[in-house]
Amino acid sequence: MRSRIGLGCLALAVLLLAAPAARAGTLKIATVVPEGSAWMQDMRQAAAEIREKTQGRVQFKFYPGGVMGNDKTVLRKMRAGQLQGGAFTSGALSQIFPDLELYGAPLLLRSYGEVDYVRSRMDPDMVAGLERKGIVALAITDAGFAYLMSQRPMSRVDDLRGAKVWIQDADVMSEKAFEIADISPVKLALADVYTALQTGLVDTVTAPPMGAIALQWHTKVKYLTDFPLTYLNGVFALDARVFGRLQPGDQRVVREVVREVARRQDESARVGAERAKEALRQQGIEFVAAANPEEVERWRDIGRQTLRAMRAGSKYSDATIDALERHLEDYRRSQDGSAD
Repeated sequence: MRSRIGLGCLALAVLLLAAPAARAGTLKIATVVPEGSAWMQDMRQAAAEIREKTQGRVQFKFYPGGVMGNDKTVLRKMRAGQLQGGAFTSGALSQIFPDLELYGAPLLLRSYGEVDYVRSRMDPDMVAGLERKGIVALAITDAGFAYLMSQRPMSRVDDLRGAKVWIQDADVMSEKAFEIADISPVKLALADVYTALQTGLVDTVTAPPMGAIALQWHTKVKYLTDFPLTYLNGVFALDARVFGRLQPGDQRVVREVVREVARRQDESARVGAERAKEALRQQGIEFVAAANPEEVERWRDIGRQTLRAMRAGSKYSDATIDALERHLEDYRRSQDGSAD
């Protein structure tokens, strides 16, 4: 899981540009997800199923818990041929295929209804775009919605002024959104956030509820603004060269098994996200709503300005942004007869 505004520990992706040291059927997969987690249990079961159905021709070897290092380190090891795949946030692939990161544009997607509608129409293009760059995306997965969590209540945009707001270093979208809101965030690596909350270097973070609990950030905040700031997703993928060495029938088995596991994980993750929010309430976190409808519109306008700023740059495809906005408009009209 991650905050696209920062939680690189909770999602999925991979890169390998050099020939692997292992034989083609042994796929070394690195992830920051810890051993013993539901994700790892599911993936080990999937690996066993794949091994059986391919008669041992395709095997997975996992390196969980971040033992291979952070995203950059893992990607470097993949380029060196030490790894063949991985589980990371979509942001880890932005240097390869930036458009995938647009799902997580601040204040864009607001509900799972919107997520499902948009992704059902755009995931195939995202997968194709990654494959053109040499990455086979076996599954694009949910990591949920991220919320603002803070030491003092945040019901208005102006409440953020004077706060010590964390964003992950190199998070261009979040940085632009805060710039538009006239807020100066504190840039830190994910691993430094808990200590920063302890020392007071930061007092406001954005995270999905499950991620905040897993990282113990919830013990250092008092309020949650009950207004989703960003949708998080990840990718489980393999290098196309490695995947291409597998027999066609084995490729089909790998795709089908991973896709089914990802579908089940998405369902359980959505249930888990609601349970995590309830757990935060039970532990004394106070939930704060936006002050009024006008303030909601102000938040959303920051999101729209951010997306326009992303369009003005050269990183993201105008065609992808157009499609994203068009699908959202269609969905919102179908729901209430109007588009935002």
